[in-house]
Amino acid sequence: MALSTSLNYTRYKQVSSLRLARIQKHLDKINKPPVFTIQSPDGDIIDCIHKRKQPALDHPLLQKHKIQRVPPEMPKVTKTVKTDGFRGEASNSSFDERLMRGADWQMWHQNGQRCPKDTIPIRRSTTHDILRAKSLHDFGKKHRSTGMASRLNSIDAPDVVSGNGHEHAIAYTTASNEVYGAKATINVWDPSIQTVNEFSLSQIWVLSGSFDGSDLNSIEAGWQVSPELYGDTRPRLFTYWTSDSYQATGCYNLLCSGFVQTNSRIAIGAAISPVSSMGGGQYDITILIWKDPKLGNWWMRFGDNTLVGYWPNELFTHLADRATMVEWGGEIVNSGTNDEHTTTQMGSGRFAEDGFSKASYFRNLEIVDSDNSLSSAKDISVLAENSDCYNIVSSQNTEWGTHFYYGGPGRNPNCQ
Repeated sequence: MALSTSLNYTRYKQVSSLRLARIQKHLDKINKPPVFTIQSPDGDIIDCIHKRKQPALDHPLLQKHKIQRVPPEMPKVTKTVKTDGFRGEASNSSFDERLMRGADWQMWHQNGQRCPKDTIPIRRSTTHDILRAKSLHDFGKKHRSTGMASRLNSIDAPDVVSGNGHEHAIAYTTASNEVYGAKATINVWDPSIQTVNEFSLSQIWVLSGSFDGSDLNSIEAGWQVSPELYGDTRPRLFTYWTSDSYQATGCYNLLCSGFVQTNSRIAIGAAISPVSSMGGGQYDITILIWKDPKLGNWWMRFGDNTLVGYWPNELFTHLADRATMVEWGGEIVNSGTNDEHTTTQMGSGRFAEDGFSKASYFRNLEIVDSDNSLSSAKDISVLAENSDCYNIVSSQNTEWGTHFYYGGPGRNPNCQ
């Protein structure tokens, strides 16, 4: 595990009893009474919460919401694309197949325990989790600068942050067609992080709204390493949403009301294991986000068969209709400690040109159209704000469809 010895997760100032009381009140709100509790080998506590008691239903817009019981209408596949089939010693492993076999791809499963029927697993939040955040208000949230909040000069460029500490290597859709979902298979690594308040993530963004205003809608999912949020440097499955450019709405995982989980086997925010190794076995996860054409909710599917849950249509303004852009790729935070570029890695920590089993990848990029059909993403462009630190190279073939390698080490002789 890539863990910097300089990271200190518990270096806190003396905390007042009033602040501790406020923290406990918030924890009582988000940590629902469990039906069953599982102690994970990595230190996480997983609470099995009855699905009708989950945090999502505390949302003011979801007071009368009934959990969707009818399965969503799955996107139709217009062309068969291979989603496995790596050959040789450096082969991949499908977490979806491991899940179906009951294998332990999330660490909390490793003691053999499972959540009972009609419950969902939720990673319990602690006082230390909140103390690592800048404030109680910031806990579980992206700062506005983390999202796609400032327009780049090119009219066709995606809305990524430039020059405020957040750096990206992404592919994005350039066609103006209506979008109803996106899919990709994402290589999982454990990049090293320089300081507690930095992170490294690889994700899908499904976007709509005004990029230079306050009404951007975003649905996001992938894996991330975030010492501030989780207290370690393990890669973890995560989700995010916002309906107002990361200002007041939305959060990571289930740390606020909104996302409705339906799956009893996957804990959002729990660690993923094993991870890819340099020159060795490669592990990836497949994520599909799409809008159910019948009920309008935005669903998340893991692998080829596993429904995780959904973002109710009521949460959104622009995404209540459709998306207008999709982005895939990596993002890091560069805090510029000692006026130097961070050594926080993106992806595997290797540049795109190092290729398979060294550089991290996204493969089989696909888009869901207005007919609820999946097809390979054709009209994409790529962007890296600082290619001496992190870069991206896209390509296309019959096995991986539209795909790209991306990432980098951060600070190096060409990246200061």
